[in-house]
Amino acid sequence: MRFAGKTAAVFGGNSGIGLAAAQAFVSEGARVAITGRNQATLAAAAATGMLAIRADMGSPGDSKAAMTRIAAELGGIDVLCVNAGIGGFSAIAEVTEDFWDGIHMVNLRGAFFALQAALPHLRDGGSVVVTGSIGAVLALRGNAAYASAKAGLRAVARTLALELLPRRIRVNMVSPGPIDTEIFKRGTSAAQVEGLRTMMTNAVPMKRMGEAAEVAHAILFLASSEASFINGVDLYVDGGCVEL
Repeated sequence: MRFAGKTAAVFGGNSGIGLAAAQAFVSEGARVAITGRNQATLAAAAATGMLAIRADMGSPGDSKAAMTRIAAELGGIDVLCVNAGIGGFSAIAEVTEDFWDGIHMVNLRGAFFALQAALPHLRDGGSVVVTGSIGAVLALRGNAAYASAKAGLRAVARTLALELLPRRIRVNMVSPGPIDTEIFKRGTSAAQVEGLRTMMTNAVPMKRMGEAAEVAHAILFLASSEASFINGVDLYVDGGCVEL
């Protein structure tokens, strides 16, 4: 019950890693608000007692309105998890302006303005955890747009950690490796999914993909008082991909 009496907001909390984190916060006593774009998954989360708000991370206006509503209905925010993101692969020679802008609109620009919108509502002494990616530090063919957005987000998190020191708000990042969630399955056939799963499994020293709950454990640790002397880190949850 590390979060009893506290409010946690998870942007992009209606599926995958975000949902696993939101559910874990609930299990440890927090009042939880989530955002997402899918009305069906939001409704399912709301049925469990979460405050579920439809908001597009790519829209700063949506993020600002969501933060205002969370603060009004649940009080100030003790823990903020900015998790929403989209993926996509394209060789550099084939990247279009629309493809680039679509990924950066959500993963970097949208995440930045969600963090900015949260600042008036974060309680002093709270914590922020941002979901990054090991793609920010590893070269992977076709991943330039996504990786550059996550690398930029890493810089934002580090700078925000410095700027929030006077308020005793810690800012850290969790960077997952290959995790078995829906994000890598969207828009692909069953055969493509299995091929991608095999490729990802072989790339991990532990020879398996991670689970969303395993990333959620890292998020809750960094958000909790157990990590009270940890600030500005990028914690890889990747089965050893970066370090081994």
